[in-house]
Amino acid sequence: MLALAAVTLGVLCILVLLGLPVVISLVASVLMFLAFSGGWALALPQQVLAGVGDYLLITLPLFILAGGIMNATGIADKLFDFGAALVGWMRGGLAHVDVAASVMFGGMIGTSVADLAGTGSVTIPKLKAHGYPGPFAAAVTATSSGIGVLIPPSSPMILYSVVTGTSLGALFLAGVVPGLLLAGVLMVTISILARRNGWQPMNSFEWTRVMRTGVHAILPLGMPAMILGGLVFGIFTATEAGAFAVAYALALAGLVYRTLTLPKLRQALVDSVILTGEVLMVVGFSTALGWALSQSGVPSALAASIDTLFPFESVTMRIFALLLLALIAGMVLDPLIPMIMPVLLPSLLVMDVDLVHFGVLMVMTVVIGQVTPPVAIALLVAAKIGKEDVWEVTRANVPFLYALFAALIILTLFPALSTTLPALMN
Repeated sequence: MLALAAVTLGVLCILVLLGLPVVISLVASVLMFLAFSGGWALALPQQVLAGVGDYLLITLPLFILAGGIMNATGIADKLFDFGAALVGWMRGGLAHVDVAASVMFGGMIGTSVADLAGTGSVTIPKLKAHGYPGPFAAAVTATSSGIGVLIPPSSPMILYSVVTGTSLGALFLAGVVPGLLLAGVLMVTISILARRNGWQPMNSFEWTRVMRTGVHAILPLGMPAMILGGLVFGIFTATEAGAFAVAYALALAGLVYRTLTLPKLRQALVDSVILTGEVLMVVGFSTALGWALSQSGVPSALAASIDTLFPFESVTMRIFALLLLALIAGMVLDPLIPMIMPVLLPSLLVMDVDLVHFGVLMVMTVVIGQVTPPVAIALLVAAKIGKEDVWEVTRANVPFLYALFAALIILTLFPALSTTLPALMN
């Protein structure tokens, strides 16, 4: 059965590399496994239904819809102005504003591609208009959008919680400091590039401007704070938090800013349904494929391979080995977590790894995978928004890849960065 499992994974990778959608590639791989395995004709469909039947998955479309409403009603402009007042005085100020906007916008959206669509349409044209190279503008926007999957609420963390049974509230708390760390290393990289290229500040620092723009941004920024606080202090469950996010977004866009119209609401609903459907199909068939691979002995074979290839006593070094496998998979598979975690989870349990800490590392791996060829979905979207050549954008993104790997190494070596907040709340 191991040979059939290896062929199935090979077919999946080949189909993805050929450019087929991940959902179709997954379905084809599962059907192929089903055709040649024998005896599992009923078990695999049951696993598909079990994969999408988790009650916690109800939160996914709710958070996606809340982010879609925020995105469709022009909230990004208010956050951009506030970010400009906060960090626009630094060298390469407009690029720093891009990162700051992703921190704030990501706290409402929860997915990096949606964050990229929301901020990229604002920041990429402005960066180019202020003299920044087009490929750099697209690259910094694509990479900074990854902050949105670390700052809660986070769709990848919801999927990780479903697959591993880890507390969603603990995961949300664990992502706060790593998200700010990622923003910090990106801003250090921008500062180095700004000095090298002579990029000037966007404006001078003025407290009055910070206060004025902050007043307009405080209500949108209140949504992630209230969601996180409600989960931590037991005011509402994860599902209720998703419903609260939708109600808050509707009230903010419809009653406060009055930018919500029926066409915009319709578009947000349609986009949310399409994205949710795609994600749930991936979750369902990934669960089935993960179960099939588990029955074939892949997890035990993987653990034995790690012992052979990486004969380390240190748990940290073994975590690095697992992350290396996840990084390689993340370069071609998106979404990564529901597809690879069923395979990695048994090894993690044997190694007694903190699943909250590893969850943050996996989400960080997702961020890196989205800006690493051959797929690099975030770079593709940013290049399309900025009307730039994708290979030029990929080349401009190399310094930011170094920054991402540095952040991943720091988070791996210092687990307290992701585990302290959940421990304090407990």
